[in-house]
Formats: sequence, C-alpha cells, structure tokens
Amino acid sequence: MPEESKKSYGGMAVVEGVMMRSPNHYSVACRAPNGKIVVHTEHIEKTWIGRQKWLMKPFLRGTFALLDTMGLGMRAMRIAGDVQMDPKMQPEEGEVVHPEKHKEEPPTKMQRFYERNQAAIDKAILGATLVLSLAIAFFVFNLLPNVVGQYVSSFLKSRGVAPEGNQHGFYTTVLVETIKLSMFIGYVALIRRYPAIYEVFRYHGAEHQAINAMEAGEELTPTNCLRQTRLHPRCGTNFALVVFIVSFLALPFVPRDLLVPITSPSIVIALMRLPVELVLLPVIAGISYEIIRLAGKSKNERWVEIVLWPGLKTQLITTAEAAETHTEVAISALEAAVLAEEKGELTNTDDYVPTALRSGQEPDAPDHHVSDGSDVAGLADKA
Repeated sequence: MPEESKKSYGGMAVVEGVMMRSPNHYSVACRAPNGKIVVHTEHIEKTWIGRQKWLMKPFLRGTFALLDTMGLGMRAMRIAGDVQMDPKMQPEEGEVVHPEKHKEEPPTKMQRFYERNQAAIDKAILGATLVLSLAIAFFVFNLLPNVVGQYVSSFLKSRGVAPEGNQHGFYTTVLVETIKLSMFIGYVALIRRYPAIYEVFRYHGAEHQAINAMEAGEELTPTNCLRQTRLHPRCGTNFALVVFIVSFLALPFVPRDLLVPITSPSIVIALMRLPVELVLLPVIAGISYEIIRLAGKSKNERWVEIVLWPGLKTQLITTAEAAETHTEVAISALEAAVLAEEKGELTNTDDYVPTALRSGQEPDAPDHHVSDGSDVAGLADKA
C-alpha cells in the first residue's frame, strides 16, 4: 500500500465538488460553470479550542471533532459557493449576471472596512453561522420529537393504556428517540429528491469511491474509482447513526422528571428536557466517537459489522451513483490533499487535471483490488 494511504483521509461533498482533508491540510475541488476543475488547498490552522490538549482526551475529543468538522465544512462550502458565483468561472458564451455590479466604482466605506478586517469578519460570520446551525438542528430534531412524544405519552395515559414502568418516562423517551431517528431518515430521504441535493449526494459517493480506491492501493483514475463501493465505514453518516443508537440506549434511563414533576403539563416536561439532553450531548458524542475510532481499527471484527450496519445502510440514501465527471473532481481534491500532506505543496488553480488524465488517456483499470484495502469494500458491500 502506498505510504500516503496509511494516513487518515476523509472528506465531504460540497456544491459541485468535494472537500478532502488530511491530518494537516484540506483541499476543495469544484466543477466550475465553465467545466474546469478549480482546486483550493490550505493548511489547517488550529483554533484556540484545537490547541487545548485536554480536549483531545478520550470521550472529550468527540465533541471537538464534531465542531471542527462542521467549521471546516462551512469554510469548504463557502469556497465552493464562491467558485460558482465567480464571473471568471462562467461559460464564455453564457450571459453575464448583473453586469452593473462589475463596473469600476469607488469602494464604499463598508467595503473598505470589510477589506481591512476581512479575516476577522469572516471568522465571526463563520462562528455565528455554526452556532445558529447547531441551535436550529438541536431545536428541530430535539424539541419537536420531545413535544410529540410527550403529548402521545400523556394521551395514552389519559386513556389508561400507558405501559407499566413509565413512571419516570422511560418508554416516553424510547418513543422520542424513535421519532428522532425517523425524522432524520425521513428528512434525508426527502431532500434527496431535490435535484441540486441529489447532485451533492453523487459527489458524496465519488468522495467515498476515491478514498476507497486509494486505500485499496489502486491508481486514482475515474474507472478505478467507479469500480469501488460508494459506502465507507468512516463516513459521517456512520457517526450520526451511532449517536442515535447511543442516545436510544442511554437516554431512556435518564428520568424525564429531573427538573419538573412528571405530572407537569406535557409542554413543560418537553421544554425542560432540552437542557438535560444538551448537557448530555457532549457525553453521547464522545462515546460515539470512541466507538467509531475503535471500529476503524477493528474492521474485520463481527461487532464492527453490526455497529456500522445502520450507518452503511443509511449511506445508500446519503450517497448516489457517481459519474466520471464526479470522480474526476474527487480525485483532484484527494491528489491535492495528498500532495500537501506529503510534500507541503499547496495546489491552487482554476484548471486542474487529474494526474491519470494528463496524458490524454486513462490507464486500464486492474481486474481486482491489489491490496488489503479490499476489506473496506467488503464490509460496505454487506450493507
């Protein structure tokens, strides 16, 4: 296996592209409106949180990893969005959108202020967006299920059909966690039907296929990538599903009357449940992260197949079959990330061509996997 494939590479899909990250760098590759592949590579700078070594301890690093991934993902999506809107990246025969905006005009005071403080403003906007996204996700996928579950439980109790052993809301929480998982799966399945999101899911599949090809020791060509499974054990979808599983197993044992009596109105119990789950979220994320890390080191163990099975099945929804155009972009991002990690060279260009295609003809693909990386594909194929 090549030396670079021994390092941990991961990524995510963005608008018309893929972000790949290595331990110290990340690269964003996007298909511009003019058809060219734009690649932007940067060194990953450690934030203040990232410099706190105590946060890297087991069961704490899971929360940090989640926040770090979200922050990096937002930066990648901003870069991808800028590529799609850049006038220089539009087709030559295409219409110019809002040409009046490109006239030479003196900058306003606000524009000059932004130019002087661009780095600080971008960080502030990114941080605010991250906090707002977390808040919306927490309230939508926690508040609504808790309200629905609590009202259903109260209704059943009023009809005399409440199960025994629900004095502190054990079965109510089981119902709530079931609603959460159903909402998550339903939400992903619903947005998949939107063409723009489906295209992102195709890039998500291409991202997995490129990494699977590299981990299998194969040359990074579109043909080799398309022969790989579009599922991967280290996908963030697996992490999300493990979080749901840990929550389902743990939260029912946390009484719903910790802060208010169980006889309180349903809406009050549901609202007062939120701070309890918010406090427990880092614990659940930490446990889930350690499970994923351990699973990554024990790919051939039976328990790993069982634990990752729900996540791998869900990846059939969060990924879609890629075409060569998608894999070319994924390969571009991965090659740039590998080059940055191995040689410290940062690739930044608006016309990148994958290495295997620079001669004008893609090499023939091998008939079989040529390294022990095939165990990753084997695990995913069982999903």
